[in-house]
Amino acid sequence: MPGAVIIGAGPGVGRAVARRFAEEGLPVALLARGGRTLRDAADALAPTGVPVAAFTADAADRADLDAALDKAVGEHGVPDVVVYNAALIRPDALGELSVAEHMEAWAVNVVGAANAAARLVPAMAARGGGTFLITGGMPEPKPEYVSLSLGKAGVRTLVALIDRQYGASGVHAASVTIDGPVAPGTDFDPDVIAHHYWTLHKQPRPDWQHEILHTGRP
Repeated sequence: MPGAVIIGAGPGVGRAVARRFAEEGLPVALLARGGRTLRDAADALAPTGVPVAAFTADAADRADLDAALDKAVGEHGVPDVVVYNAALIRPDALGELSVAEHMEAWAVNVVGAANAAARLVPAMAARGGGTFLITGGMPEPKPEYVSLSLGKAGVRTLVALIDRQYGASGVHAASVTIDGPVAPGTDFDPDVIAHHYWTLHKQPRPDWQHEILHTGRP
């Protein structure tokens, strides 16, 4: 049965989202840059009993990402849901980063998501549907996080573009915008945030939302 592909399966939101989908019975393919990150994520899913596949990939390297996604499709088929959770998060002020550093952040925060969509969404649309979700943030830009603020604005635009091109074919594109620091046991507990991804995936088409904002408040 086709399942979930989680790109950026590190501790925190990525791992919590993977666990949420696995608990619903979906096979999971995990992608991350580091082998230890993947092993830890796969071990965390072991109690669910679902098939789990793990692939190393650099989200900023298109060829590397394409190869890993192709392996994921070969393992579990065209996914029902894709979650792009990779991000380069660092404080930086206006004018502080070089062009190369800005491009590095943009490549991870936005272009990797666009490349993942380009690789998987057409097949999802041809099948008749699926869900493509991106972890967002910065509902308001912050001067102390310039590159991340720009990236999260780009994510919102990417969601709109995917919806315009593939929404009519049944692909639900959306973002979960997290307005605060993720930490277990707080209002930004990753297990609580993960529920939004499942909510978006299961929404009937007439009720589709394209963004859920998690503020940590009821």
